Amino acid sequence: MATNITWHSGLTRQERSELRKQKGCTVWFTGLSASGKSTIAIALEQHLLQKGLACYRLDGDNVRFGLNKDLGFSPKDREENIRRIAEVAKLFADSTTIALTSFISPYAADRQLARDLHSAVPKDSSDSPLPFIEVFVDIPVAEAEKRDPKGLYKKARAGEIKEFTGISAPYEAPEKAEVHIHSERTSVEEAVVMITTYLEEKGLLEVKS
Repeated sequence: MATNITWHSGLTRQERSELRKQKGCTVWFTGLSASGKSTIAIALEQHLLQKGLACYRLDGDNVRFGLNKDLGFSPKDREENIRRIAEVAKLFADSTTIALTSFISPYAADRQLARDLHSAVPKDSSDSPLPFIEVFVDIPVAEAEKRDPKGLYKKARAGEIKEFTGISAPYEAPEKAEVHIHSERTSVEEAVVMITTYLEEKGLLEVKS
């Protein structure tokens, strides 16, 4: 990290929130490929936008083909992938936008790093930590393989895809996710209600007049 840079304070997060009439946070979806996390994230984004809230979804389509197109799927690259996503999500949340991230993010340490980034507050800042909500979209590997819309599990079983999470690479399930969704028995609509209810209970969806 460069040492010749200085943090410049501007508007406080509270001031920004009052001006934009919204609070920011990050909703971090994690789960196996084909668990349904992106489908739920898309539905949640639409629901929040319809409620008049600013939100934006980060996923493989708009990150892996742009910001992180130089990264592969080795453990080191996965770690850097999540670090960059967490930093971007934090910026969105700090702008009082609701950031939705939908990535497998298989390692507990990487998800903890993302959480810690949101908890960090610059020295001499009056801002409070940014809310970080982990949503575990839980599904048995066998059920995910049945869905397999992109044929990835089939390719992984055939050895065509190396280091595939759930098959040849580990997935470390969250132990204390804020929201735990069993997607094989929960509809997309029900999942959106679960997440929205949690956000409302935490006072994160209050639109100030």
